[in-house]
Amino acid sequence: MPAVDQENVSATLTVAVPEARVFAVLADPTTHAAIDGTGWVREAADRAPLTEVGQVFRMDMYHRNHPDGDYRVANQVHVIDPPRAIGWRTGTEKDDGRLQFGGWTWRYDLAPLGPSETEVTLTYDWSAVPDPVREYIQFPPFGPEHLHNSLRHLAGLVSGG
Repeated sequence: MPAVDQENVSATLTVAVPEARVFAVLADPTTHAAIDGTGWVREAADRAPLTEVGQVFRMDMYHRNHPDGDYRVANQVHVIDPPRAIGWRTGTEKDDGRLQFGGWTWRYDLAPLGPSETEVTLTYDWSAVPDPVREYIQFPPFGPEHLHNSLRHLAGLVSGG
């Protein structure tokens, strides 16, 4: 069951593969739709592996309650420590190319439990979301099962299942 805090939610799962394999899958934006536990992520618009802080990658999304239904998010890597941690903040890209972030982040922390086992913790943090945004988006914007579903999907990908 995910642990819920006032400003973040997290879940942990152990997978029977080395942390480098888990990290490689997380650093590949083309796998994110398969990992997503909500079904909102559709496809990576930017397919290059995530390699550095500041790197931006875009994802095509769908949510029935979004004003456009189909939309695109711009994510910016804010943590990358191969093979131990990777995380990004999510926002939008304006028509002039400027990025605007909403104050929420995704982060995966990987801890080796041996040569072929890794503990994976996924954290969604909304502590930096400004009050005006909180007035029209409930946080977290998904049910408590989302993080656990994501980790189960990740486990299937990294183990080849």
